[in-house]
Order: sequence, then structure tokens, then C-alpha cells
Amino acid sequence: MTDAEALHPMRPFLRNWVWEHGHVGTRFLDCRDGQIRFDDGKKARFASEKIFYVCLKRDADDAAHAAGAPAIRESGLSRFLRAAQLGHPDDAGPVADVQRAAQDCIDLGLVCDYQRDAGIALARYAQEAMFDDEIRAAVISDIRRSYVGLREQLALYDYTVFCGLPAPLLISESPFIDWRVRARPAQPFVSLPLGPYALLVGTPSGKTSRVGPVQWKSAASMGPFKDHNRHIVESARLWIVATTDDQLVAVQGRFAPPAAAGAPAPSSP
Repeated sequence: MTDAEALHPMRPFLRNWVWEHGHVGTRFLDCRDGQIRFDDGKKARFASEKIFYVCLKRDADDAAHAAGAPAIRESGLSRFLRAAQLGHPDDAGPVADVQRAAQDCIDLGLVCDYQRDAGIALARYAQEAMFDDEIRAAVISDIRRSYVGLREQLALYDYTVFCGLPAPLLISESPFIDWRVRARPAQPFVSLPLGPYALLVGTPSGKTSRVGPVQWKSAASMGPFKDHNRHIVESARLWIVATTDDQLVAVQGRFAPPAAAGAPAPSSP
């Protein structure tokens, strides 16, 4: 990512959750104190937590980890995300660009997914008699051990954009969901929200080399994705973004201090 400002991996996605009717901004729940807030503008400045970046390419060297973020095509990603939210596949760009954008989405989703593991590992190694560079190297090794193979597996998945979902999706700082692990019973797919009404879903393809084109489908019901928002809430640690205050009020009690759990939400702008 080329911006001079260090951006959270989900900021390109969060543009699809921006409220643009009158007062422009983003509604979010601060998971640390249970408060519902409104972030003015389109930059989602609340998504500002420091990211521990680990390159998941098998041949990655120290320079790759020092890059700070995956090498994505921002223009292609933005076009893809906008087309997904609007349900206009013809606006997403050429087939190859759409394939690349879908892979960029997964790469960014995985960066968010391993932040919890990285934090735990950093805290654990900080208790050892190790220099900072040794701690960093150990954490990188741990993350790569768990995620390099997963990234290679997901790179060969078939991907579908489900558009026009009948209920709005939530997004958090860690929105990648591996339904093979998280769902009960397990489901054979992974997902990442692209917008309030669009979901990128990856399924096993059986391919060993080339990936297929991204498919687009309209979704008349939530179907197997009905628990998406529950999984987002369960994994959130920092913030949850929604399209309405009502969605956030419904889960506020999970994060608000006991004395404040019944406090009214602030009025919408």
C-alpha cells in the first residue's frame, strides 16, 4: 500500500460502510469501552491500531516482512469493492484484475486474522531473555508456520461475490471467517465482507495450479451465511462497524461495562 500514512488493512473496505446521507461518516462500536461512536469523514481514522506485518509468501525474506503491508493494487481493489457493494460485476474490471483483487482481499483478510496470534506471541516472547530483533523473528516464524500453507491453499480456491444480501453485514478489525473451523457444524468455505450487502466467499476447487475466474451471484437470502454477524461480534476486540446504530446497540451489551450496559446509544447524526 503506497499511502504515506500507515493504513489499517480494512480501510479500503470500510469505505463501503460510510454513511453519506447528510452527515458523512462511519458508525462504529468501540469494543474497549462499549461506546457507539461516529467517525466524521470517509477515512475511518478509528481503524488506527498498529499492525504486525508478516509476509506469507513462501520465499519471503526480511525485506518482505519489513514492507509493512501486502503489495496490493489499490485502484483495482477499490474498483472491485465498489462494484461488489453496488452489485455491478461489469464495473469490476477485466477478469484478471478481478482475480487479483479477490486475492488481494484474502491477503488483507489474513493479515488481520493473525494479529491476535501475533499479539499473544509478542507478549510471550517479551518474557524471555531475548533482544527485540530476536522476538520479532520468533513471532514471524510462528505466524508463518500457521499461515503460509493456509495462504497457498486459499490461493487455489474458487471465489464468488454474493451481492444484494437481504440483511446488512457487520465488519470488524478481523473480518476473515474460516467457516471450516468456526462454524458448528463446519462449513466448507471461507468468507470476507466486501460491503454491507456483499460477501466474498471462497470454496475448495480441487485445482493445483491456475485459479478460475471470480463468479458473481445475487443472494435472495442469507442462507449459510446467516451466522456471519455473530462470528464477527465474537472475534471483535477493537471495533465493529455497521450501517445503523440499531445493529450496534443489539451487541453493545457484550462490550459495555456492566454499569453502562443499559445506557442509551448516542443519537444518529
